[in-house]
Order: sequence, then structure tokens, then C-alpha cells
Amino acid sequence: MIILVWLSVITLQSSSFQRLLSRIYTLTMGACLCKDTPRGSQGHPVEISDSVDNPSRRQVPLGHIVTEPLNHLDIIESLILNTMYNIKTLVDNDRALPHSLLAIHKIADTESGWLLVVSSLVKVIPLEDPLGPATITLLLDECPLPSKGTIAKITSNLKIGKKTALDERKSKNIQRQRNTCIVLGCLAEKMAGPNSTCLMTGNVLDYLFTNLESDCDPIVILHSIVALEKFAQTSENKSTISQALDQMVPNPLETLEAWGGVNGQLDTRREVTFCAQWTLDNLFVPTGRNFTYKSMDHSGKNVILNCNDVSENLKIAPSGLEARCDASSFESVRCTFQANTGVWYYEVMVITPGVMQIGWATKNSKFLNYEGNGIGDDEYSLAYDGCRQLIWYNAKCEHHSHPCWKPGDILGLLLDLDKQEIIFSLNGNCLPAYNQVFAHARSGFFAAASFMSFQQCEFNFGMKPFRYPPKVAFKKFNDYGSLTDEEKLILPRHMRLALLRQVTVKEDSCTICFDKQDTVMLLPCDHTGFCMDCAMQLEVCPLCRTNIEQRKQVVVRTNSVKILNKDDGVHGTESEETKPGMKSAKTEDEKIQICMTDVESSTDAHSALEATSTHTESS
Repeated sequence: MIILVWLSVITLQSSSFQRLLSRIYTLTMGACLCKDTPRGSQGHPVEISDSVDNPSRRQVPLGHIVTEPLNHLDIIESLILNTMYNIKTLVDNDRALPHSLLAIHKIADTESGWLLVVSSLVKVIPLEDPLGPATITLLLDECPLPSKGTIAKITSNLKIGKKTALDERKSKNIQRQRNTCIVLGCLAEKMAGPNSTCLMTGNVLDYLFTNLESDCDPIVILHSIVALEKFAQTSENKSTISQALDQMVPNPLETLEAWGGVNGQLDTRREVTFCAQWTLDNLFVPTGRNFTYKSMDHSGKNVILNCNDVSENLKIAPSGLEARCDASSFESVRCTFQANTGVWYYEVMVITPGVMQIGWATKNSKFLNYEGNGIGDDEYSLAYDGCRQLIWYNAKCEHHSHPCWKPGDILGLLLDLDKQEIIFSLNGNCLPAYNQVFAHARSGFFAAASFMSFQQCEFNFGMKPFRYPPKVAFKKFNDYGSLTDEEKLILPRHMRLALLRQVTVKEDSCTICFDKQDTVMLLPCDHTGFCMDCAMQLEVCPLCRTNIEQRKQVVVRTNSVKILNKDDGVHGTESEETKPGMKSAKTEDEKIQICMTDVESSTDAHSALEATSTHTESS
């Protein structure tokens, strides 16, 4: 029976549509599509018209109307390739979603369709395309969650096990091996918990461990390590993997870590070494492990990536100068040095050729990793994207004339605060100056970067000679920065968590940074517990997810709380006069008074009183 694919059948609600499009144009993942969306009228067949001329791939011809069965394997494979080759052009929220992506989501709504989509991803995503792994992650993340029964079927359909790993290696089917590992890792990350435990069967472990052998292709080894890492997000899996590795002599991760270090390597072996070292330090720690940070030589190093100013899933090397992201979110980091005046320059060596946005950002630039916002996605940062050949500012982009970057390329970043311009160069070839960011920021810039899945690069802040120094006079971060011996250490995450547990926090500390006093009330939800610096970084309340309309500054004193007449948290003066709307309450021995300003009603005062009283009781 012939089935037409109707566009209106897969109409999305506007909020889900915008959220998904945002994920695609940043190539970040995490938004869920609503399965209960309203169905529109029938009558408009889908045209697979989002194609790019490329004779090397099989695709649905331009303008061709799909008249094959929806679950026909060739059609699904064509839809996947169309999505991958067009995903690079989706850089604007106003762009319509490609029909191929919508069709894939519709197909995956059923168990049989989901199994076909996963099998097709493993089969057709090519090795050579830098967006291939990201495409797998995107499509799987936007598809419905599989059931336990479906999980068992996919491992059976893919014939995952030790024998399959050896057969694929013998036949040099590297593409299928890599894609299978990416699929396993994506599913483990998406279903962290009991379902992830069900997925990690003995056959799956045998498959991944077999792929860690040194004679396997480095790209397969890399994604096998990453898959094990994502399975370890579930504690039961982590324990199982650690016990299995402890019984292996030698430990395959230690063998891979000793492949030759990371210095000077520009191929996938460098990525393997990085990931093996990171997992041994942070996840699967062998007994008696000599942690890498203890053997690092930090002499002459005065600026590094700031491990205290980074989104949670980014991996920073013990050197403090190399970073990698393997999560499905858009991870960001700033350096430890701030430039306020003069001309500054730093370089970045590209290790992976995928999506990274590297540039300059102030402290006001927001790291919203799960929403797909990074450097260049707000008014306080400007970024260079060498994969999609774009310059990003305030979530808008413009094309640049450089070719796509490749491993080993050197990105130069010049910041001239006197002339208020930023110049990017690739291997010494400079672009014209950009100055958009100076409309909102004149000083306080940090070197900063955001990373898509499976991306890695190394920073040079001037400790080593620059490869392509600019012809104008400039300053090096490393000549002006300063770090204590403790600040230079990049500790494993479990050690950082142990130190955090020992920190004594004041009762009135900000619940985000635990550094400054909680002096801000968010409106209209009236939640408190934040300092002004953290509150200004928020767009929604972290407690109830309500959009923040105003930030009221609250001065906490020994026996009183006063709300200032500051609608934006920046301007205004304290209202000293107690108004008739004043409320009071007693919590044990402490009396809390809320002094209302002219613009606040008694109802607001009562809400503020309840919020403040609750905060005091919880403290």
C-alpha cells in the first residue's frame, strides 16, 4: 500500500517548533517535541527539497514527492542524509525546519519506525563529514524515548557483541563501528537511570571493551570511550564498568593514555589520549592512580581556562589550556584573565573540525548550555565559527570568507579596546574588523569559547610563541595574568566535589555562587536567595521556571529586610520611610520587617514577607 507523507500531519505547536529550531541552528540538543500536538488539515505532500548538490551521496531528488511507504528503508536513509547535509544552513530561528527532519520524527513515533531510524543512522552517516556525529545526536535526542522492549530489539538488530566488533574490525567497517558507538552513547545519555542499565547488557559491554584494543581504528576507540563515559552517568553502570576494567590486565584505558601524550599530535589519537586520561582521572579511577594534575608543570603559566567559570559538562585538561565537550549540550568556558584596555591577542589550535564558537565575552555573557546559547549568542560576546563559516553576535550570524577550518589550523583573535574592534584570522589570513559587541560592552573582555558535541581545541594565551602573531603591537594575557599555585590546579571532579562539601557557607549566601549575600527577590514569583550578579545572569527563576520580569534588591540586616525601589536591580535609591503597608512576622527569636516602597501593594508585601519568612526558616 502506497502512503503519502503529509506535511500537515507533523505540524508542531509554535513553542515546540521554536525550541527545536533553536536546537538545530546551534546544533545543540535537548528539546523535546510534543507528541500531543494538534493535527492539521490533509492535502499537502512533503517535498524533499532541502538538498545540496553532492553527487557522492544518494538522496531524494530536488522537488521529489515521497510516494514510497513511510517506513521504506531507502526513504529513511535519504531523509537522514538530507537532514545532515542541510543542517549546516539552519542558523536562523526564522528558518523553516527541513521537511526531512519532520518526517524522521514522524516515522520514529512508532517502535518499528524508531528501530528503522536507528539502523539507518548507523548505516549511512559518513565518516568524513564533521557534522555526522552531531546529526546522530540531534536526531536521536529529538525522537521519542524507546521502551525497554525496544532497547532490547535495537541491540539485537545491530547484533552488538564481541564477535560483531571483531568482524567489523576485520572487514574495516569503521563507519558502522563508529556510528554504533555514538548511538549507544547517545541513548545512554538520554536515558540515564534504570533504562540505561537495561541497555548496558553484557553484549554491549563486550562490544565496547573489544573496541578499546590498540589495533582498532582510533575513531572507533574514541567513541567507545565516550560511550562508556555516558553509561557511567548511572551509578550502577559506573560500578559495573569500573569492576570490569579493574579485572583487565593491563587496563585498556591506561594503555591508551600512554599512546604518546597529547603534545604535537593532530590526529584522532590525540583525542583518544585526552579522553582516556580524563576518564581515568574522573570516572574509572584505578587503585593507586597517580592523578595527572600532580605531574603537571605549571611554571610560567599565568592564565588558564577558568574551571570556576565553566558550564558543567565541559572537560578541561589538567594543563588548563585544552578543552573538550562530549555532552549533547553547548558547553562554554571563559579564561582567568580580564582585558580592560589596550590591544590583546591569543590563539587557538583546532583539534576537531566541528562546531565551536570561539571569541570574546564579558562576565555578562550567559552560559545557557541546555538552551543552546553560548559565546556569540548574546549582546556581550562575539564569536568565530569555522565549521559553518560564520561570525556570531547576539544570536545572529553573518558569513565570513575563510574556508572551513580543519585539524591543526590556528585561529587568531585580536581585541583592540582602543579602536573598539575585533579581528579574527585563520592561519594568518585576517578578516575585516568587527565591532558590534562594543555597543553594549567597552571593557572587561575574556577569551571564551563554546563547544558542540565531540569538539576539542587548545588555547595559547602567550606562554608559548604565537604561530601567527599580528603585525600591530599587542599584549599577551600570560604576561599580565597572575595565578596562585592552587589556582593553576585542575582537580578531578570528584575531588572538587569533596572540597565543596567541606566549605562552610554563610546562611545568607547566594544559593548559586555561595559567595555574595542573597539580596535579590525575583518578580513576579517572589523567590529569593540570589545575589545581584547571579540574578542578572538569569532569565527564568531556577526554582519555578517563571520568566523574570523584575529584580528587587533586598537589604538583609540583623533584624530587618528592606526592599529597595529598584525595578531593574541597578537604579534607584533605598526607601527609608516605613509605609502603612508594612508587614511583620516572627520566626523563633528573629523579627523580620518588610518596608514597602510606593510602587508596591500590600499584597506584594505579604508575598514578599512569606518568601522571606520561608527563607529564614529554611536557613
